[in-house]
Amino acid sequence: MTPSAKRPVPWQRLILPSFLALPVLALLLGLGAWQLQRLAWKNGLLAELAAAQARGPVEATGNPPPFAHITATGRFRPGAEAMLGLEVRGPVLGGSLITVLDRPGQPPLLVERGWAPLERGDQIQRPVGEVTVSGYARYADRRGLFAAKDDPANRRFYSFDPRAIAEALGAPDAAPYALTVVVPGAAPLPSGLGSTPPPQRGPVPDAAHGFPSPNNPHLGYAVTWFGLALAWTAIFLLWARRRITDA
Repeated sequence: MTPSAKRPVPWQRLILPSFLALPVLALLLGLGAWQLQRLAWKNGLLAELAAAQARGPVEATGNPPPFAHITATGRFRPGAEAMLGLEVRGPVLGGSLITVLDRPGQPPLLVERGWAPLERGDQIQRPVGEVTVSGYARYADRRGLFAAKDDPANRRFYSFDPRAIAEALGAPDAAPYALTVVVPGAAPLPSGLGSTPPPQRGPVPDAAHGFPSPNNPHLGYAVTWFGLALAWTAIFLLWARRRITDA
């Protein structure tokens, strides 16, 4: 270095690394802010669902919001039954019994009546004539990567797909959701996927014992992203201090 050459100011060594670090910090902060927005939206949705469930059911017309409290009147179509999922109760293997409800002047509606044994027989109650059912609106599940393959020919399903189930039951014009029957008088649940049913002793199908509600993990996600942003800032500042000191 010649005597006339100027040595760089130490902080100038941070200009380029800062341009590389700031976009990462902005991304982490943006993801945290987005999760806060999702949290506000989910809290509002949960409040709306809780209010709707507390007010009582409304007629299942159109496309109600997911988990909305609804009711429907019609006749169960004889023989139009399918089994969804697998659940063991005591020594008995069963699943959710889904039936087509024919409604006058409206599209058919899938009704998830509740748990029933796979070996269906006379113990399953099959009302004849007009019935009124009440519960919540259930839309299609997101199929998992390792989900078992459905068997439409034998009416056995492991992921809830109302379109596929309706096709297998001969009701392709059915509504794009199902009414999941809830035990009368069951209190709405504030969170989670539903209450755990008691061991099966009564009549079957055994309807759901509570209303579910969507998961609300967005606060935890927001804390995670903001925590990563804080950690990224701390790491960069420690690195910058050492770089300046070494200079």
